Amino acid sequence: MEFKDYYKIMGVARDATQDEIKRAYRKLARKYHPDVSKEADAEARFKELGEAHEVLKDAEKRAAYDQLGVNWKGGQEFRPPPDWNTGFEFSGGGFTDGDAADYSDFFASLFGRDFRAGGGASSRAKGEDHHAKILIDLEDTCQGATRTITLRVPAVDIQGHVSTRERVLNVTIPKGIRAGQHIRLSGQGSAGIGEGKAGDLYLEIEFRPHPLYRVDGRDLYLDLPVAPWEAALGATVKVPTLGGIVELKIPEGSVSGRKMRLKGRGIPGNPPGDCYVILSIALPPADTEAARDLYRKMAQELNFNPRARMGV
Repeated sequence: MEFKDYYKIMGVARDATQDEIKRAYRKLARKYHPDVSKEADAEARFKELGEAHEVLKDAEKRAAYDQLGVNWKGGQEFRPPPDWNTGFEFSGGGFTDGDAADYSDFFASLFGRDFRAGGGASSRAKGEDHHAKILIDLEDTCQGATRTITLRVPAVDIQGHVSTRERVLNVTIPKGIRAGQHIRLSGQGSAGIGEGKAGDLYLEIEFRPHPLYRVDGRDLYLDLPVAPWEAALGATVKVPTLGGIVELKIPEGSVSGRKMRLKGRGIPGNPPGDCYVILSIALPPADTEAARDLYRKMAQELNFNPRARMGV
Protein backbone atom coordinates (compact mmCIF):
# COMPACT_ATOMS: atom_id res chain seq x y z
CA MET A 1 0.00 0.00 0.00
CA GLU A 2 1.25 3.47 -0.86
CA PHE A 3 1.82 5.79 2.10
CA LYS A 4 0.14 9.15 1.57
CA ASP A 5 1.95 12.18 2.96
CA TYR A 6 -1.01 14.40 3.74
CA TYR A 7 1.21 17.29 4.85
CA LYS A 8 3.03 17.27 1.51
CA ILE A 9 -0.27 17.08 -0.39
CA MET A 10 -1.50 20.19 1.41
CA GLY A 11 1.86 21.97 1.31
CA VAL A 12 2.09 22.56 5.06
CA ALA A 13 4.65 21.72 7.73
CA ARG A 14 4.04 18.80 10.08
CA ASP A 15 3.74 21.25 12.99
CA ALA A 16 1.21 23.47 11.19
CA THR A 17 -1.63 24.83 13.28
CA GLN A 18 -5.22 23.87 12.59
CA ASP A 19 -5.87 27.37 11.20
CA GLU A 20 -2.91 27.04 8.80
CA ILE A 21 -4.28 23.74 7.57
CA LYS A 22 -7.71 25.28 7.03
CA ARG A 23 -6.26 28.18 5.02
CA ALA A 24 -4.09 25.88 2.92
CA TYR A 25 -7.06 23.70 2.05
CA ARG A 26 -9.25 26.65 1.02
CA LYS A 27 -6.52 28.00 -1.25
CA LEU A 28 -5.76 24.67 -2.94
CA ALA A 29 -9.42 23.64 -3.17
CA ARG A 30 -10.14 26.78 -5.19
CA LYS A 31 -7.15 26.08 -7.41
CA TYR A 32 -8.03 22.46 -8.20
CA HIS A 33 -11.82 22.47 -8.08
CA PRO A 34 -12.88 20.54 -11.21
CA ASP A 35 -15.52 23.14 -12.11
CA VAL A 36 -12.99 25.96 -12.43
CA SER A 37 -9.51 24.47 -12.74
CA LYS A 38 -7.80 24.00 -16.08
CA GLU A 39 -5.18 21.63 -14.63
CA ALA A 40 -5.15 18.24 -16.34
CA ASP A 41 -5.19 16.35 -13.04
CA ALA A 42 -7.54 18.74 -11.24
CA GLU A 43 -10.15 16.14 -10.31
CA ALA A 44 -7.60 13.71 -8.86
CA ARG A 45 -5.79 16.48 -6.99
CA PHE A 46 -9.06 17.82 -5.60
CA LYS A 47 -10.04 14.38 -4.31
CA GLU A 48 -6.58 13.89 -2.80
CA LEU A 49 -6.82 17.28 -1.07
CA GLY A 50 -10.20 16.37 0.37
CA GLU A 51 -8.77 13.17 1.81
CA ALA A 52 -5.78 14.95 3.35
CA HIS A 53 -8.01 17.67 4.78
CA GLU A 54 -10.40 15.09 6.28
CA VAL A 55 -7.52 13.76 8.37
CA LEU A 56 -5.50 16.86 9.22
CA LYS A 57 -8.45 19.07 10.19
CA ASP A 58 -9.53 16.52 12.82
CA ALA A 59 -7.33 16.47 15.93
CA GLU A 60 -8.00 12.79 16.61
CA LYS A 61 -7.33 11.52 13.10
CA ARG A 62 -4.33 13.81 12.77
CA ALA A 63 -2.75 12.62 16.03
CA ALA A 64 -3.25 9.00 14.99
CA TYR A 65 -1.84 9.68 11.51
CA ASP A 66 1.21 11.42 13.01
CA GLN A 67 1.83 8.37 15.15
CA LEU A 68 1.94 6.15 12.08
CA GLY A 69 4.04 8.52 10.02
CA VAL A 70 6.90 8.33 12.49
CA ASN A 71 7.40 4.65 11.62
CA TRP A 72 7.31 5.04 7.84
CA LYS A 73 10.44 5.24 5.70
CA GLY A 74 10.34 6.58 2.17
CA GLY A 75 10.45 4.03 -0.61
CA GLN A 76 8.92 1.24 1.45
CA GLU A 77 5.50 -0.26 0.95
CA PHE A 78 3.37 0.89 3.86
CA ARG A 79 1.55 -1.54 6.11
CA PRO A 80 -0.02 -0.28 9.33
CA PRO A 81 1.18 -2.34 12.29
CA PRO A 82 -1.39 -4.65 13.92
CA ASP A 83 -3.61 -2.85 16.44
CA TRP A 84 -1.87 0.42 15.59
CA ASN A 85 -4.68 2.42 17.22
CA THR A 86 -4.73 0.48 20.49
CA GLY A 87 -4.86 2.81 23.48
CA PHE A 88 -5.92 5.77 21.35
CA GLU A 89 -9.00 7.55 22.71
CA PHE A 90 -11.32 9.25 20.25
CA SER A 91 -14.78 10.75 20.36
CA GLY A 92 -16.12 9.05 17.24
CA GLY A 93 -17.49 12.18 15.62
CA GLY A 94 -17.57 10.51 12.22
CA PHE A 95 -16.79 11.92 8.77
CA THR A 96 -18.01 15.26 7.49
CA ASP A 97 -16.81 15.25 3.88
CA GLY A 98 -17.84 11.74 2.95
CA ASP A 99 -17.49 8.11 3.84
CA ALA A 100 -14.18 6.21 3.97
CA ALA A 101 -15.14 4.46 0.72
CA ASP A 102 -14.86 7.80 -1.08
CA TYR A 103 -11.15 7.99 -0.34
CA SER A 104 -8.07 5.85 -0.99
CA ASP A 105 -7.40 2.36 0.33
CA PHE A 106 -4.77 3.93 2.58
CA PHE A 107 -7.38 6.14 4.24
CA ALA A 108 -10.00 3.40 4.50
CA SER A 109 -7.58 0.91 6.02
CA LEU A 110 -6.73 3.35 8.81
CA PHE A 111 -9.94 5.22 9.52
CA GLY A 112 -12.74 3.34 7.80
CA ARG A 113 -13.74 1.21 10.80
CA ASP A 114 -12.27 2.58 14.00
CA PHE A 115 -12.94 6.28 13.45
CA ARG A 116 -16.49 6.18 12.17
CA ALA A 117 -19.29 7.63 14.25
CA GLY A 118 -19.44 5.86 17.57
CA GLY A 119 -22.82 6.76 18.97
CA GLY A 120 -22.28 10.39 19.91
CA ALA A 121 -24.44 12.24 22.36
CA SER A 122 -27.95 11.02 23.01
CA SER A 123 -29.16 14.60 23.54
CA ARG A 124 -27.80 18.09 23.03
CA ALA A 125 -27.00 18.39 26.74
CA LYS A 126 -25.26 15.07 27.23
CA GLY A 127 -21.52 14.91 26.69
CA GLU A 128 -20.13 13.01 23.72
CA ASP A 129 -19.19 9.37 24.16
CA HIS A 130 -15.55 8.37 23.71
CA HIS A 131 -14.08 5.12 22.38
CA ALA A 132 -10.75 3.32 22.65
CA LYS A 133 -9.36 -0.13 21.92
CA ILE A 134 -7.33 -1.85 24.64
CA LEU A 135 -5.25 -5.03 24.70
CA ILE A 136 -5.64 -7.53 27.53
CA ASP A 137 -4.18 -10.97 28.24
CA LEU A 138 -6.23 -14.10 27.69
CA GLU A 139 -5.65 -14.93 31.34
CA ASP A 140 -7.52 -11.74 32.31
CA THR A 141 -10.76 -13.08 30.84
CA CYS A 142 -10.36 -16.46 32.53
CA GLN A 143 -10.85 -15.19 36.09
CA GLY A 144 -11.52 -11.47 35.61
CA ALA A 145 -8.97 -8.84 36.62
CA THR A 146 -8.35 -5.19 37.46
CA ARG A 147 -5.80 -3.49 35.23
CA THR A 148 -4.28 -0.02 34.93
CA ILE A 149 -4.44 1.22 31.35
CA THR A 150 -2.98 4.30 29.71
CA LEU A 151 -4.83 6.00 26.86
CA ARG A 152 -3.51 8.66 24.48
CA VAL A 153 -5.91 11.57 24.16
CA PRO A 154 -5.56 14.15 21.32
CA ALA A 155 -5.68 17.82 22.27
CA VAL A 156 -5.32 21.17 20.51
CA ASP A 157 -3.42 23.90 22.38
CA ILE A 158 -4.28 27.61 22.28
CA GLN A 159 -1.89 28.12 19.33
CA GLY A 160 -3.75 25.44 17.34
CA HIS A 161 -1.09 22.71 17.48
CA VAL A 162 -2.18 19.08 17.90
CA SER A 163 -0.58 16.92 20.56
CA THR A 164 -1.52 13.99 22.80
CA ARG A 165 -1.72 13.62 26.56
CA GLU A 166 -1.86 10.46 28.61
CA ARG A 167 -4.89 9.38 30.62
CA VAL A 168 -4.53 6.63 33.24
CA LEU A 169 -7.54 4.56 34.32
CA ASN A 170 -8.15 1.54 36.54
CA VAL A 171 -10.39 -0.87 34.64
CA THR A 172 -12.20 -3.98 35.85
CA ILE A 173 -12.02 -6.76 33.25
CA PRO A 174 -15.15 -8.95 33.51
CA LYS A 175 -14.69 -12.71 33.53
CA GLY A 176 -15.45 -14.22 30.14
CA ILE A 177 -15.27 -11.04 28.07
CA ARG A 178 -14.50 -11.71 24.40
CA ALA A 179 -12.56 -9.85 21.73
CA GLY A 180 -14.77 -7.20 20.14
CA GLN A 181 -16.93 -6.68 23.22
CA HIS A 182 -16.95 -3.36 25.09
CA ILE A 183 -16.49 -2.20 28.66
CA ARG A 184 -18.52 0.92 29.45
CA LEU A 185 -17.08 3.47 31.86
CA SER A 186 -19.93 5.75 32.82
CA GLY A 187 -19.20 9.47 32.81
CA GLN A 188 -15.67 9.10 31.40
CA GLY A 189 -16.46 10.72 28.04
CA SER A 190 -16.78 14.41 27.22
CA ALA A 191 -18.26 16.78 29.81
CA GLY A 192 -21.92 17.60 29.44
CA ILE A 193 -23.32 20.99 28.46
CA GLY A 194 -24.76 22.98 31.34
CA GLU A 195 -26.45 20.51 33.67
CA GLY A 196 -26.11 17.65 31.21
CA LYS A 197 -24.40 14.41 32.17
CA ALA A 198 -20.94 13.55 30.90
CA GLY A 199 -20.66 11.05 28.08
CA ASP A 200 -19.35 7.54 28.53
CA LEU A 201 -16.09 5.85 27.53
CA TYR A 202 -16.38 2.55 25.67
CA LEU A 203 -13.33 0.29 25.69
CA GLU A 204 -13.20 -2.28 22.90
CA ILE A 205 -11.43 -5.47 23.96
CA GLU A 206 -8.67 -7.12 21.95
CA PHE A 207 -6.38 -9.92 23.14
CA ARG A 208 -2.61 -9.72 23.06
CA PRO A 209 -1.03 -12.47 20.96
CA HIS A 210 -0.62 -15.53 23.18
CA PRO A 211 2.40 -17.85 22.99
CA LEU A 212 0.17 -20.95 23.09
CA TYR A 213 -3.41 -20.22 22.03
CA ARG A 214 -5.26 -18.85 19.01
CA VAL A 215 -8.69 -17.38 19.68
CA ASP A 216 -11.91 -17.83 17.69
CA GLY A 217 -14.86 -16.34 19.58
CA ARG A 218 -14.93 -18.25 22.85
CA ASP A 219 -12.94 -21.19 21.45
CA LEU A 220 -9.21 -21.64 21.78
CA TYR A 221 -6.84 -23.55 19.49
CA LEU A 222 -3.61 -25.08 20.76
CA ASP A 223 -0.87 -26.80 18.73
CA LEU A 224 0.33 -29.70 20.90
CA PRO A 225 3.65 -31.41 20.10
CA VAL A 226 3.62 -35.17 20.65
CA ALA A 227 6.42 -37.71 20.28
CA PRO A 228 6.22 -40.21 17.39
CA TRP A 229 5.69 -43.12 19.80
CA GLU A 230 2.89 -41.23 21.60
CA ALA A 231 1.08 -40.76 18.29
CA ALA A 232 1.75 -44.29 17.02
CA LEU A 233 1.07 -46.25 20.21
CA GLY A 234 -1.33 -43.92 21.99
CA ALA A 235 -0.62 -42.14 25.27
CA THR A 236 -2.06 -39.91 27.97
CA VAL A 237 -0.34 -36.52 27.97
CA LYS A 238 -0.63 -33.29 29.93
CA VAL A 239 -2.16 -30.25 28.19
CA PRO A 240 -2.02 -26.62 29.43
CA THR A 241 -5.39 -24.83 29.45
CA LEU A 242 -6.48 -21.43 30.76
CA GLY A 243 -7.93 -23.20 33.81
CA GLY A 244 -4.88 -25.34 34.53
CA ILE A 245 -3.21 -28.58 33.42
CA VAL A 246 -5.49 -31.39 32.21
CA GLU A 247 -4.80 -34.87 30.85
CA LEU A 248 -5.65 -35.83 27.27
CA LYS A 249 -5.75 -39.33 25.86
CA ILE A 250 -4.03 -39.58 22.48
CA PRO A 251 -5.58 -42.39 20.42
CA GLU A 252 -3.31 -45.02 18.87
CA GLY A 253 -2.38 -44.25 15.28
CA SER A 254 -2.88 -40.48 15.54
CA VAL A 255 -1.38 -38.28 12.83
CA SER A 256 -0.27 -34.66 12.66
CA GLY A 257 -3.19 -32.28 12.23
CA ARG A 258 -5.65 -34.41 14.21
CA LYS A 259 -8.05 -32.14 16.11
CA MET A 260 -9.19 -33.08 19.59
CA ARG A 261 -11.73 -31.21 21.71
CA LEU A 262 -11.50 -30.29 25.36
CA LYS A 263 -15.09 -29.35 26.12
CA GLY A 264 -15.62 -26.19 28.17
CA ARG A 265 -11.90 -25.38 28.35
CA GLY A 266 -12.08 -22.21 26.27
CA ILE A 267 -13.10 -18.70 27.34
CA PRO A 268 -15.66 -18.77 30.19
CA GLY A 269 -19.27 -18.03 29.31
CA ASN A 270 -22.75 -19.50 29.21
CA PRO A 271 -21.97 -21.83 27.58
CA PRO A 272 -18.16 -21.70 27.82
CA GLY A 273 -16.00 -22.12 24.77
CA ASP A 274 -13.96 -25.21 23.99
CA CYS A 275 -10.24 -25.77 23.58
CA TYR A 276 -9.27 -27.57 20.38
CA VAL A 277 -5.95 -29.39 20.49
CA ILE A 278 -4.17 -29.83 17.16
CA LEU A 279 -1.60 -32.63 17.26
CA SER A 280 1.84 -31.97 15.83
CA ILE A 281 4.35 -34.81 15.74
CA ALA A 282 7.74 -33.63 16.97
CA LEU A 283 10.83 -35.56 15.89
CA PRO A 284 13.67 -36.14 18.35
CA PRO A 285 16.93 -34.56 17.09
CA ALA A 286 19.60 -36.80 15.62
CA ASP A 287 22.28 -35.00 17.58
CA THR A 288 24.24 -38.00 18.87
CA GLU A 289 25.69 -41.06 17.18
CA ALA A 290 23.31 -43.29 19.16
CA ALA A 291 20.33 -41.24 17.95
CA ARG A 292 21.53 -41.42 14.34
CA ASP A 293 21.97 -45.21 14.65
CA LEU A 294 18.40 -45.48 15.92
CA TYR A 295 17.08 -43.52 12.93
CA ARG A 296 19.10 -45.73 10.57
CA LYS A 297 17.64 -48.82 12.21
CA MET A 298 14.11 -47.42 11.85
CA ALA A 299 14.75 -46.71 8.16
CA GLN A 300 15.86 -50.32 7.63
CA GLU A 301 13.22 -52.12 9.70
CA LEU A 302 10.10 -50.03 9.11
CA ASN A 303 8.38 -50.41 5.74
CA PHE A 304 7.40 -46.77 5.56
CA ASN A 305 7.24 -44.38 2.62
CA PRO A 306 5.70 -41.01 3.59
CA ARG A 307 5.26 -40.14 -0.12
CA ALA A 308 3.47 -43.33 -1.15
CA ARG A 309 0.19 -41.50 -1.85
CA MET A 310 2.06 -39.26 -4.28
CA GLY A 311 3.08 -42.22 -6.42
CA VAL A 312 6.78 -41.74 -5.77
